[in-house]
Amino acid sequence: LSARPTFLQSVLSESAMDFELSEEHATFRDIVRKWVDKEAPKAWARELEKDEHHYPFALWDKFTEAGFHGVGIGEEYGGQGGDVMMQMILGRELARSLAGLSWIWGITSFAGSKSIGIYGTPEQKKKFLPQIAAGKLRAAIAFTEPGGGTDVLGALRTEAVRGDGGWILNGEKIWSSSAHVADYLLVLARTDKNVAKKHQGVSLFWLPAKSPGVKITPLPKLGMRSMGSCAVHFENVFVPDDLVLGEPHKAWYMLLPTLNNERIMVSAFCTGVLDGVLEDALDYMKQRKAFGKTIGEFQILQHYVADIAMWQKSLELMLLYCADLLGKNKPCHMESSMLKVMASDHAVRAADLGIQILGGMGYSAETDMQRYWRDARLWQIGPITNEMARNGIAEGLGLPRSF
Repeated sequence: LSARPTFLQSVLSESAMDFELSEEHATFRDIVRKWVDKEAPKAWARELEKDEHHYPFALWDKFTEAGFHGVGIGEEYGGQGGDVMMQMILGRELARSLAGLSWIWGITSFAGSKSIGIYGTPEQKKKFLPQIAAGKLRAAIAFTEPGGGTDVLGALRTEAVRGDGGWILNGEKIWSSSAHVADYLLVLARTDKNVAKKHQGVSLFWLPAKSPGVKITPLPKLGMRSMGSCAVHFENVFVPDDLVLGEPHKAWYMLLPTLNNERIMVSAFCTGVLDGVLEDALDYMKQRKAFGKTIGEFQILQHYVADIAMWQKSLELMLLYCADLLGKNKPCHMESSMLKVMASDHAVRAADLGIQILGGMGYSAETDMQRYWRDARLWQIGPITNEMARNGIAEGLGLPRSF
């Protein structure tokens, strides 16, 4: 046989993907994992999560001390640096213990550092990114309208009209998580009604949450309790021109690249939930005894954890793939949508099986399975419902638009 490489060998050599984390990323993962076990264990997360009226400032402060708010923010702005992969590793490791409480970090990372970092002006970056990296600024997202849900643009009724030196904002948002403790709100509003398509004529505002005319009302909900979600009312709220993000009337074009980041981040949290579910299920199955043996000897329960482990590994590989694509600025809207659907569906199914494995203790607030289930259930609904994501995937495959 010839020693010369074949055409196929050459192609495979050039296109081969390394499924191992780099040494830098693996080291970061190990550091965060140890930090979580020591500083944010599951027992503490259960305590934090019990009271939906008490925001976990102590957890925010721990993130600040660890430097997590600066991950993904350049060193020139006081951040830790780090790429997309590092952000997703952080999200996954936090969610293994914290589940939905990971959004305490994630919301400001997305609404603040990601949004300002991508389409903020140099002046906005210089002013706000150092504050975010230092943990001195909390942000909340105010996109969803009471009658909207996933139909963000079709239901958009919040409006902003030109005023002297800025804009006058009126309208209402709902499910704005952590708005009651936020310093700034990332608000989407219609600024031009005379447009051909509904994605045109919308703008983004970086609004101080305590501006005159802003009223924030907490909403009770099933999961992610202590983080808090709110209704936000705007009545003749003035927003100066220097707090408009990007070009007025073209916000949707700017937001599209960040949507992939949000879906991959949600998927990282879901993968972390599977990590926690599998960890707790195995531990319980090795200790709990019934009918004269440990329940880990029961074949049906072995099948349950085998399914969870397979879902976990498939998500891990897809998460690495999507984070790699996004980090290289390659198109990944289809892939990130697929990942988000798979991740949230698997996280809910895994947590549900975890409850079944633990039996009555799985339903108890003394264990974490019920918390994993309640938190993961939201990710099948937001930031986009899995049904709408599937519609988009089908359309991307050449099928007609179904909505």
